[in-house]
Amino acid sequence: MFLEESLPTNSRSLLQHLFFLLHNRCKSTKHLSQIHAHITINGFIHKNFILVKLLALYTAFNNFPIAHQLFVQMPNPSSALWNQIIRGYFINGNPRRSVELFNDMGRRSPLLPDEHTYTFVVNGCTKGRLLGEGMQVHGKVLKSGFCSNVYVQSSLVDFYVKSGVEDGVAMAKQVFDEMDKRSVVTWNSLLLGSIRCGDVGGAWRIFEEMPGRNVVSWTTMIAGCTQNGKSKQALALFHEMRHENVEFDQVTLVSVLSACADLGDLNLGKWIHSYVFEHFTYRKQPVLVTLKNSLIHMYASCGAIDEAYGVFKGMEKRTIISWTSMITGFAKHGYANEALSVFKWMQSIDSKDVRPDEITFLGVLCACSHSGYVNEGRDYFRSMVETWGIKPRIEHFGCMVDLLSRAGLLDEAHELVKSMPMKPNDIVWGALLGGCRIYKSVELASDVTDILTEELEPDRAADYFVLLSNVYAAAEKWEDVVAVRKKMLDKKTRKTPARSWIQIEGLIYEFTVGDRSHEKACLIYDVLDDITRETKFQGYIPFCADASIRIDD
Repeated sequence: MFLEESLPTNSRSLLQHLFFLLHNRCKSTKHLSQIHAHITINGFIHKNFILVKLLALYTAFNNFPIAHQLFVQMPNPSSALWNQIIRGYFINGNPRRSVELFNDMGRRSPLLPDEHTYTFVVNGCTKGRLLGEGMQVHGKVLKSGFCSNVYVQSSLVDFYVKSGVEDGVAMAKQVFDEMDKRSVVTWNSLLLGSIRCGDVGGAWRIFEEMPGRNVVSWTTMIAGCTQNGKSKQALALFHEMRHENVEFDQVTLVSVLSACADLGDLNLGKWIHSYVFEHFTYRKQPVLVTLKNSLIHMYASCGAIDEAYGVFKGMEKRTIISWTSMITGFAKHGYANEALSVFKWMQSIDSKDVRPDEITFLGVLCACSHSGYVNEGRDYFRSMVETWGIKPRIEHFGCMVDLLSRAGLLDEAHELVKSMPMKPNDIVWGALLGGCRIYKSVELASDVTDILTEELEPDRAADYFVLLSNVYAAAEKWEDVVAVRKKMLDKKTRKTPARSWIQIEGLIYEFTVGDRSHEKACLIYDVLDDITRETKFQGYIPFCADASIRIDD
């Protein structure tokens, strides 16, 4: 037994020994119950420092009912006990009760809240998104004179950052500016707030002003760049982080891998995979499932589908994101059978945590579309509602329209568009127009383009004029191709320029159509001309409908 060792008989020594056990030897609820019994039997239950420790441990062991019972039995709880019970409630998922107890303290107790009380109740308001209550607490902080306490101020900054209100970051900045001392945690809270509201420029300014940065600072900035479409900056930050010898963690690598996936930086992605193996897997240290999922996504996005599947197969535990990433990866690269096999494998797993979601079905329908599996696609689309209770989104309708259009079932695709419970977007119409081009359905393509011309801005409509011209060109209706070009000129529409990326010796270069900004542009275009001549010599005949309506001549 835990307490079979001989206990001191002297009262003072016994009290000290029991507190020592609480502080250093108590590892479970069973241990805690035994010590608690001895504390009660020996009349130590009203000792404040003992009660505070008991409350803290019962809260830590998720046995909050006993903690609450202990507290309510105290006729005159100390400030430390009030603080512990307020903290306990928000830790155990009842932040509103924390605020209620804070208000009770003001009414029932002659004791005044201290810095810990205010910090705990503000943290509770943050966790519970209790905006009104948090602002009331802020008012009491100002009246009580704790407005210059660094811990209370830091909690208020975090509260406003995470409040979700439109001017939350501005309110956090106001508290931040009033602080005499700022910890790196406070700086990180403000940095996170700017990232969350999409103000990457503001986040950069905060990041550059920080007197000291830790791994959280760097990771927040890298993640913010990645999430806001600035993957090149994210990778530049990561390289700078390594140059400054800041030790990164697995969370950092998750964000870096997302940037690698976005840019197709397979080399850096492979380096990260090697790093993970050498520093974690080989040493038998646990690797985050999210990191493995990011590796799957990175490899699949870079076209290394075998490597992605290798990571997937080696996972001991898989989340729905793992399954969906693998299904989507196979689907995007045309491996429909493999994608559907993984989906069937996932369905065979007897786990409530592994159920297909909306994104999973996007991958499944994408696989069917790319491989022309019409009947299978219809069945999966139907099963979303009938079997899994998932309401199709516009993206699912887009996949089905694409599947039917590719298969030449244009009437069925058009009927599906007309039956959609939401307004079709340009992707849905584009899928239908793509089918019109393949099967030379001039009349339907013309009708769709007329609809889009009325609904879309000129710049957005330009891409569909190009698709319509391709339909006319495929049907060899050259006069109509010229008419479309004239219409585009009259409406002053311009096709969105295509972009491409290439990685050479670790550097990623971006090009747009007609781009001659690169210092070696002349040489690059000479090589492209040589390649074009060689492919034509080998028998390649390009489809040049777009060339007949170029607007950038």
